[in-house]
Amino acid sequence: MPPSLYSRLLLPRLIDCACGLGVVSRQRARVVPRAHGRVLEIGIGTGLNLAHYDARRVTHIVGVDPGVEMHPLALRRAREAGLAVELMPLSAETLPAPEASFDSIVCTYSLCTIPDPAAALAEMRRVLKPGGELLFSEHGRAPDPRVRAWQRRLQSVWTPLAGGCQLGRDIPALLAAAGFTAELHSRYLHRPHFAGYHYWGWAGRG
Repeated sequence: MPPSLYSRLLLPRLIDCACGLGVVSRQRARVVPRAHGRVLEIGIGTGLNLAHYDARRVTHIVGVDPGVEMHPLALRRAREAGLAVELMPLSAETLPAPEASFDSIVCTYSLCTIPDPAAALAEMRRVLKPGGELLFSEHGRAPDPRVRAWQRRLQSVWTPLAGGCQLGRDIPALLAAAGFTAELHSRYLHRPHFAGYHYWGWAGRG
């Protein structure tokens, strides 16, 4: 079935607006500047992370995202940031890259929409160099039972409106199951709480 007018035209603009809010931008600024060398960005979208890279530390960025309708804006932001960016119209479950080929991997607000996050994280670990870092910031499973109940209740309505976003993914468990060892921080950053619990930090291959 071809994508709807909503998913092709309206949704990318809504995601760009929501994911560019101040609190989310501050989260990006916590992790993205650590990236160095050859970088893989998972779910590059419209390129909202590109303004946060330290261009002196980065040699090349490969951005993967199946949403080709967002690529033109990402390329414009890459030019504005003075960064060399190569875009691939792919999801992250199968990455066309050799083992240990990236110094850094950036994944912000993408694990919630990847259909198979376990497979994607396994691929990230495969292509990350020993000593490299996975830099992440994600929203996910809340620690409070009442909030988790609302995450479950709202999921069926939320997912089609938010481009496949899953509210309650257990980010620490997913990282651990993939073999990553993480320095991880988490707390509520905004309301509504069902979408406001964030995890961020950096992880090595373990």
